[in-house]
Amino acid sequence: MAGPRSPLKGKPLRNPGQSLDEEIQRVIDYQAMAPYAAIVVLWAIAVIEWFAVWRDLPRRPWVFTVAALVGTAWLAVRLVRLRQKVRALRLGRDGERAVGQFLEGLREGGARIFHDVPAEGFNLDHVVISTHGIYVVETKTITKPTPDAKVIYDGEQVTVAGFKPDRDPVMQASAEATWLRRLLQQSTGRDFPVRGAVVYPRWWVEQVNKDRPRRVWVLEPKALPKYIENEPTVMAAEDVALASYHLSRYVRGENGQGR
Repeated sequence: MAGPRSPLKGKPLRNPGQSLDEEIQRVIDYQAMAPYAAIVVLWAIAVIEWFAVWRDLPRRPWVFTVAALVGTAWLAVRLVRLRQKVRALRLGRDGERAVGQFLEGLREGGARIFHDVPAEGFNLDHVVISTHGIYVVETKTITKPTPDAKVIYDGEQVTVAGFKPDRDPVMQASAEATWLRRLLQQSTGRDFPVRGAVVYPRWWVEQVNKDRPRRVWVLEPKALPKYIENEPTVMAAEDVALASYHLSRYVRGENGQGR
């Protein structure tokens, strides 16, 4: 006899930073709690052994005590590293949530907003589909080394506090935009204009060489909605609905499994 069936026909759309929330939970559950439980067991055995010694029963408590001490030292180092990892994940998650809140205002103009779209081995932090085009938004939440540190963008490369990022954010956003364009092309048979954008929450972003064409925007999140709204109309409302429908089908379907 079949059990009760869910009334939902598909998976719900994803929230900002959902992948990072899931990764935080995995880190806590599997990388922290499992070794913690193992160390607790070692200490419990060590206490039992010492109790047996106290009662003059033949035991070797030092073996388990040394094992517990070594395990505790290892766990302490591991927990410090995991704490740093979780802190970085939470920072990224909070940044994505903040950017998502800025983008939500575009819905008033008829835009469709998607968050944390699973792709092929990566995720699109945010996707905006509007009559002004389609935008893939990559969020970079980084702590400032000094209060006056800033992001500088010359139209091709980005420097953050005077240093080039290990991973080129312009190339990353451009690749994500290309991936989404191909996905929509395959599912709709239409070629939609898709542009990449990189945003740095709470950073001052300085634009240099402004006469150079920008295939990817690099902005502070507050400026992004206005940039989008100031772009010319390139899509009809029907096209917005079509692209949104196919992207939501992808996110809810079996292909949208995430990383």
